[in-house]
Amino acid sequence: MITIHIKTPLGPTRIRGDENGIASISALNTEDITYDEVIPEELEDCVYQLREYFEGKRREFHLKLNPDGSDFQKRVWEELLKIPYGRTMSYLELSKKLGDVKAIRAVAAANGKNPLWIIVPCHRVIGSDGSLTGYAGGLWRKKWLLEHESPYKQQSLF
Repeated sequence: MITIHIKTPLGPTRIRGDENGIASISALNTEDITYDEVIPEELEDCVYQLREYFEGKRREFHLKLNPDGSDFQKRVWEELLKIPYGRTMSYLELSKKLGDVKAIRAVAAANGKNPLWIIVPCHRVIGSDGSLTGYAGGLWRKKWLLEHESPYKQQSLF
C-alpha cells in the first residue's frame, strides 16, 4: 500500500492506495507533515482529480476505489456516491433509500466510517432539520465543502 501526503485548502491530506484502487483519503489535523513532491503513478489520477475539485473544475470523480469495510458499510458508501454535487440528503432519507428507516443509526455510523473523504461525499449528509451534524473531518470542513459545492455563492459582506 502506497501512502502520500498532499496539501489542500482544508489542510494536509493522506491518500493511500495501490494498483487495486484508492483505499483511503483522510484530512489530517496536524501541520507537522512532510508533503510528497513526487506522486506515484498509482495515485496520480486521484491527486489530479482532487486538485481539480478544489479549484472548482470537477464535480464528479472517476477513480478505481478499493475501500475496506463491511458489506453494509459498502452499501451505504455506494448510496453516498449517488448524492449529486451541490445537493444534500438527510440521514433519514439515506436510510429510506437503503430500505430500512430503522437503520438510521447504523447508516450514520457507516457514514462516519467512510474512508474516502470527499470522493465518497459523506459531507453531503445532514440532519433532517438541515443542521450540520457530526463529521469526522470536523464540522468546519463539512461547512467549507458544502459552501464550495453550493450553486448559490454567498458573497461576504465584510
